[in-house]
Amino acid sequence: MEEINIRDFYEYIKERTVIIVLSVILAILLVIGYDCFLKVPKYSTYTTIALVKEGTEVTQNDLTVNKTLVDSYSILVKSKKVLGKVIENLNLNCSVEELAKEINVTSVNDTEYIKITVEDVSARRAYNITKSISKVFSKEVQEIYNMNNVSIVDEPEVSNEVSNDTLKRDLVLGFAGGLFITIGILFVLYYFDDTIKNSENIEEELELPVIAKVFKSRIENVKKGTKVSELVLSKYPKSVVSESIKTLRTNLQFSSVEKTLRTLLVTSSIPGEGKSFISSNLAISFAQAGKRVLLIDSDMRKGRLHKIFRLNNTNGYSNLLLDKLENFPNYIKKTNIPGVSVITRGTIPPNPSELLNSNKNKELIKELKRHYDKIIFDGVPCSGLPDSMIMSSLVDKVVIVTSNKYTPKTEFMNTKNSLQKVNAPIAGVIVNKIDSTKGAYGKYYYYYGDNK
Repeated sequence: MEEINIRDFYEYIKERTVIIVLSVILAILLVIGYDCFLKVPKYSTYTTIALVKEGTEVTQNDLTVNKTLVDSYSILVKSKKVLGKVIENLNLNCSVEELAKEINVTSVNDTEYIKITVEDVSARRAYNITKSISKVFSKEVQEIYNMNNVSIVDEPEVSNEVSNDTLKRDLVLGFAGGLFITIGILFVLYYFDDTIKNSENIEEELELPVIAKVFKSRIENVKKGTKVSELVLSKYPKSVVSESIKTLRTNLQFSSVEKTLRTLLVTSSIPGEGKSFISSNLAISFAQAGKRVLLIDSDMRKGRLHKIFRLNNTNGYSNLLLDKLENFPNYIKKTNIPGVSVITRGTIPPNPSELLNSNKNKELIKELKRHYDKIIFDGVPCSGLPDSMIMSSLVDKVVIVTSNKYTPKTEFMNTKNSLQKVNAPIAGVIVNKIDSTKGAYGKYYYYYGDNK
């Protein structure tokens, strides 16, 4: 069985407090609804019978004999012989089996006393049945056993109190049941949840260094449906997300001490993890540090840097690799952000991997390094595609973007193993979309719905 991290599970539960509270409230409402509106109120009455003839002298031997008859007499009370006559005497519209369900016969503290309890929807009928049973039972004992040893100790009475009013008990059970069942379900979901989660031992789980944790923030006054720019370093330079990206920039520089970091590939395992978001803002971060940055969309299949920067996608990377290398300036698009230039993906080619693996691409990267301090490639997700494997051999460092509580560990491990097989220079992992509750940063909201 996989080891469960109690602290991680506690955080998992805490994040779903609303679900737990709603489940408990629902359970309590169901209990109230059943007890108050669906449960049929019942009334009970009882009689206590002593297996001793009233007014006669009883020996110890008589008591011993009568105690041994308690079980037999209990069976006799609910027999067809007794209940059949009760139904006949009271003209009841039910079968013996149905009537038997309303009757409970118990021995009182292992003595010669029998307690007969009848519960019915009618208090008066419960009384009548109890009264009739005691009479019929006494006569049957005389006939069957030829013994006159039955005495009524407690006469039945009409009760006006509902006997099955268990609302308080049911509320406690509903609360406990709703709480523990919900937590149990969440535990099962947590145990089988294979996604990567931000935790203390995340580096041990991923077997790679985590070079940055990129937070996401929320703002309550953003109108629903409003599209907020993903270029947060440009619009919100002091936000928690921006600080996370700046930390990433610093860690990347320290990850390449022996060799200056000039080219970087940003990839992921599956779509939707935020690699384009990371690539775009990392480019801005380097530019704000005074670097000349070129951001290249090497995802020729579904690349979207032109949408993030609102650029024309005509004549992009794929088109450049089919043109003469000396014409590369015609494909570089300036952005509104100082120091950041972009080469969009261009026309979707039928053979992206062949273009990326061409000698022309290698020569192009060498030429571009003469003109830019940093070149960032926004790569293709590695799942089932060779494009990023090819590009990993052409850059100084590779970073893998994962999404907190979204990226399956199996997919990530496949990506890591695939990159390591081609000796990719993996700098580390970026854990993206981590919830932040820091008050100083909580006033900004960033839209992540399209991060891929």
